Amino acid sequence: MGLFGNRENPEVVALRQQVGSAEATIAELRGWVGQLRGVDASAREAELRALRSAVDATRREHAEVEQRTRDAQAELVAVRSEVVETRELALLQQVGVYDYAHPLEDALAYKNTLAALRKRVKEMARTDAVSCHVDWSVNGSAREGQKLGRDMAKLMLRAYNAEADNAVRAVKPHTREAVKERLSKTRETIGKLGKLMSISVSPAYHRLRLQEIDLTADYLVKADEEKEQARAERERLREEAKVMKEIERERAKLAKERAHFATVVTRLEASGDAEALVRAREQLAAVDDALSGVDHRAANVRAGYVYVISNIGAFGPDMVKIGMTRRLEPMDRVRELGDASVPFRFDTHALFFSEDAVALENALHHRLADRRVNVVNHRREFFYATPAEVRDLLVTLGDDHVLEYTETAEALEWRASSPDRRAAGAPALVGAGVDAGGDGDLSDDGE
Repeated sequence: MGLFGNRENPEVVALRQQVGSAEATIAELRGWVGQLRGVDASAREAELRALRSAVDATRREHAEVEQRTRDAQAELVAVRSEVVETRELALLQQVGVYDYAHPLEDALAYKNTLAALRKRVKEMARTDAVSCHVDWSVNGSAREGQKLGRDMAKLMLRAYNAEADNAVRAVKPHTREAVKERLSKTRETIGKLGKLMSISVSPAYHRLRLQEIDLTADYLVKADEEKEQARAERERLREEAKVMKEIERERAKLAKERAHFATVVTRLEASGDAEALVRAREQLAAVDDALSGVDHRAANVRAGYVYVISNIGAFGPDMVKIGMTRRLEPMDRVRELGDASVPFRFDTHALFFSEDAVALENALHHRLADRRVNVVNHRREFFYATPAEVRDLLVTLGDDHVLEYTETAEALEWRASSPDRRAAGAPALVGAGVDAGGDGDLSDDGE
C-alpha cells in the first residue's frame, strides 16, 4: 500500500478507455478491409479496368473519325475547285441581259473575225502553242529524251485542242463563262500532268482559244438578233401591205361615190332644182373630204391609232399591251392579236388616234420602261401596269382624241370558261360575238 493508497489517476483511466475504443475501431476497420479485398472487390476492379479500356478505345475511334472527316472535307474542297457548273437550268437561272465580249457591227463581221482568229490558232498550234523542257535521257540518249518530251507535248496539245473544239461547238450565250472556265481547268490539269517534263499550254494560245469561245457566243446572239430583225421587217411589210390594200379599197369606194354625186350635181344643175342641188353638193364635199383624209393617211406613215389592250385569261389582271396600227379600222388589228395563239381574245381599254402615233407609242413605252415584261426584246410590247395607269399617262402626254376607253375588262370568254362556271354547267356563249379564231401569231405591228 503506497503512501497515497492505490487509487489511479483519472486522466490515465480516461486514456486507457480511449485506447481501448480505438483498438475496437481498428479491429472493425480491419474486418471491412478484409471483406473489400475478397471476391467482390476483385470483380469490381476487373469491371473498372474493362470500362477504362472501352473508354480508351472509344476515344481512339472518335479521333480516327474526326481525322477521316477532316480528310474528306479537304478532299471535297479540292474537288469543288476542279468542278465547273455546266447544268443548263442552273446557268439559265443566272443569266441576265447578254453582254457582248467583242461588240461588232453584224453577224458577217463576227464570221470574218472568227475566220481570221482560227487562222492564227492554226499557225500558233504549229509553233509555240505548247512548251516542253526535258533535260534527262532515255536509254542513255539525251536525244531520245527530248523526242519523248516533244511527243508528250503533242499529245497534251491534242487533248487540249479536243476540249477547246468541243467547247466552241457546244457553247451557248448563257454558258459562255462556264465553258471558258472548264477549258481553263483543262489547261491547269495538263500543266499538272506534264509537270515532270515542264509541259504546259502557252498563255497566248489559251487566250486565243478563249477569245474564239467569246466570238462564237457573240456571233450566235448577233445572228439571232438579225433573224428577229428580219422577221420584224417581214411583219412590218405585211402590215404595210394590209394598210395600203385597205386604203386603196377605201379610196376606190370613195371615188365611186364621188363619181355618183358628181353626176347627180350635173343633172341637178341642168334641171334647176336648187334645194336638191345644195344637198348633193354637200354630199360631194363630204366625199371629197373623206378622199382627202384617206390620201393624207396614205402619205403620212406616222399617223395611226395607239391601242391599250389586255388579256386577263392569258396574262393576268395587271398586264397590258401597248401598240400602234395604221389600219383604217384599228379593231381589225386587235382581233388579229386575239387569234389562235392565245386562249382568249383581247379586251380594248383605250384607242387613240394621233397624227404622230409612232411618237405617242414610243413615249408611253419610255414612261413604262421599268415595267417591261420582256426586257430583252422590246418588240414584245407588254407591261406590268393597269389600264387606269396607262390612261393617266395618256392624259398627260397630249390632247389627242380618245375614241374608246374602258377601265374594266369584259373578258367574256375567260369568265365563261372559269372552273366555277363549268362545274355549274353554264352554257357556252352563243351569239355574243365569240367565234373561233384563225391561225396566226401574237406578233406586233412593227411599224
